[in-house]
Amino acid sequence: MSSSTAPSPSHDDHDEDREKGAPDPCAGPARDLWTVDEHLADVLASVTPLEPIELQLLDAQGCVLVEDVTVPVALPPFDNSSMDGYAVRVADVAGATEEFPAVLTVIGDVAAGADGLPEVGPGQAARIMTGAPLPPGAEAVVPVEWTDGGTGGGAATGMSAASTSPGGAAGEVRVHRAAEARAHVRARGSDVRAGELALAAGTVLGPPQIGLLAAIGHGTVRVRPRPRVVVISTGSELVQPGEPLGPGRIHDSNSFALAAAARDAGALAYRVGAVADDAESLRSAIEDQLIRADLLVTTGGVSVGAYDVVKEALTADGEVDFRKLAMQPGKPQGFGAIGAERIPLLALPGNPVSSYVSFELFVRPAIRALMGMEDLHRPRVRAVLDADGPLRSPAGRRQFLRGVYDRETGAVTPVGGAGSHLIAALAHADCLIVVPEETESVDPGAELEVVLLG
Repeated sequence: MSSSTAPSPSHDDHDEDREKGAPDPCAGPARDLWTVDEHLADVLASVTPLEPIELQLLDAQGCVLVEDVTVPVALPPFDNSSMDGYAVRVADVAGATEEFPAVLTVIGDVAAGADGLPEVGPGQAARIMTGAPLPPGAEAVVPVEWTDGGTGGGAATGMSAASTSPGGAAGEVRVHRAAEARAHVRARGSDVRAGELALAAGTVLGPPQIGLLAAIGHGTVRVRPRPRVVVISTGSELVQPGEPLGPGRIHDSNSFALAAAARDAGALAYRVGAVADDAESLRSAIEDQLIRADLLVTTGGVSVGAYDVVKEALTADGEVDFRKLAMQPGKPQGFGAIGAERIPLLALPGNPVSSYVSFELFVRPAIRALMGMEDLHRPRVRAVLDADGPLRSPAGRRQFLRGVYDRETGAVTPVGGAGSHLIAALAHADCLIVVPEETESVDPGAELEVVLLG
């Protein structure tokens, strides 16, 4: 059985237990043990950002801008009203009160998008809507609530619809309060002025940035695209979710979890159904996927078992280096570049916790490096251990335990055990608790580094 998601003792666990066992027959002359940081540095040194492309705005969401964007025209491009009300001259409403209102002649409506604006003269007002251009002659806007709305009664609560009451654009309006010059007027260029920097290269485009680009007239933008990540799980025992389980079979969960994790990191993820424990089938599946991959991720088959086909399929040509890391879970790892285009491939262990932890530590930073992100890693904080007893950790290994972090108290509580098959505990965790290599026991109340996953 390959190192997939089986809840029984895994190849990953077996590999971690055979420190002094027989040498791995697939292993080359490579060093015995790599640190987590060394392996990560090796991965990132081999990953370069994707070439920029021009994308439609919505397609560019989540991507990194590769060039500065300047403002072609001022925003807003004209003086406009920030309220529904009346455009007036300041002198005409000076001293206005509810007892002695200013009575003005309404000369028409100014709606958003209007042109051919009426000119407001002495003793006149134009009914104006939010976002509509300030008509010539007007110096301020009085909200409709400061007026009688043209009804001749008390304070208005709103305007009647132009379609049902066209007479509202004529007649008289009583204004109950004075207004200062430029009151309730958004000045041209008050948001950004023409020639100013709108967004700098390196900006990650979220909804507000997309909105700004649209507001200044950009229909497309030049960015580094989302990397296409292909996830392949291996194991003859794997059955697709929704299908019945036969003897010795389990549902394939890794490919779903890792494809979802790739999307969460910003990639376009493609999940390939489980490949059986056959080296030729795996080589064929990988070859088929190279055409649509910027990064390949396999899960399972990287340990020392007789059916660990990823190692068997990819060791012979020397393109992928399989190594052991000083970490738990996730000791067996593979990394290299395959095909004519030298597509990066990360081969992860098959137990669900091992594969997910490995993804967070190595694949997620690689995806973000392909996108041209500056911040490649999950945020880390220091937290106080809240546990019933000491945490044990193997000497010389950096251990990653699942936990729940309380942001209010700054405490972290372990969930589940250390087993690399405990997927239910992983589903309830929101962080990884990091126990350093030199630490074999951590008492409650001690401070540890925590990797925040949410």
